[in-house]
Amino acid sequence: MRRFAAAAAFLLLAGCGGTGDRDDDAGKRDKVAVGVIAIVDVAPIYLGQAQGFFGQQDIDLTLTTAQGGAAIVPGVLSAEFQFGFSNTISLLLAQGRNVPIRVVANGNNSTGDAANDFGGLYVRADSPIRSAKDLGGRTVAANTLKNITETTVKATVKKAGGDASAVRFTELAFPDQVPALQAGRVDAIFVVEPFQQAAIAAGARRIASPYAEAAPNLTVAMYFTSQQLIAEDPELVTRFTTAMRQSLAYADTHPDEVRAALGTYTKISPETRDALVLPRWPVEVNRGSVTELGRLAREDGLLTAEPDLTALLPGS
Repeated sequence: MRRFAAAAAFLLLAGCGGTGDRDDDAGKRDKVAVGVIAIVDVAPIYLGQAQGFFGQQDIDLTLTTAQGGAAIVPGVLSAEFQFGFSNTISLLLAQGRNVPIRVVANGNNSTGDAANDFGGLYVRADSPIRSAKDLGGRTVAANTLKNITETTVKATVKKAGGDASAVRFTELAFPDQVPALQAGRVDAIFVVEPFQQAAIAAGARRIASPYAEAAPNLTVAMYFTSQQLIAEDPELVTRFTTAMRQSLAYADTHPDEVRAALGTYTKISPETRDALVLPRWPVEVNRGSVTELGRLAREDGLLTAEPDLTALLPGS
């Protein structure tokens, strides 16, 4: 049975899933819980579930939403989730603190097109802010603090010639950001799809695309698990990774099916689904972009030492 929880006025995301290609044999499959975020970035795992990729790997998948990747890491460590989806900075920070996790699959990437990316930095239409340079001393909403939003927004401000150290960040869930911007409680918001469409519909003006500007083909997020699960059940980790890689490859080459799949686990209207800018979903992690994010995080003081990518990333 599928449960739904509201994520925005036009969005209702499934709290769990369980459709596979062998429902009559579900009792023999491993039950696997995955922590995800209520954003379009995770569409491949829902599409892969519908395509039967996880069922083919004897996995009975349950998907549970959280506000951000930083909240999912503790859930994986406590075994509330066997796997999780988190932004790259949160994973780098966890690795820098010797948190026993490891990436098992890519999550999603920027389109690389600053004029047409799946996330952007927005201000009100009547705002005096004309570019990222003007954000010094201003307040920017982020879905969680000390994550990829802060790192890429600060990098964009610096690139534009502004004072990144003077930017203030406040934590707001994605569904709350557009109302806060309209009410003047924040000066700018950083939103990803489908909330980007809500910002556009509200008349907000994009001043930058931090993901696209931070590094070419930026790896924004990845799927990960605990070192404990890798040690205790490496075969399950391999099966999940296989299904996840199939899901990413399928989603990246079937955008129309991605949009259709969104209609099965969200209440995004067909018109909005058609307007969405989709992320890229390459199978492989862009290690160069992860290295660049680590450099930017060290520059901002989020990381105190160079991250050990060999310990964090797959294939190392």
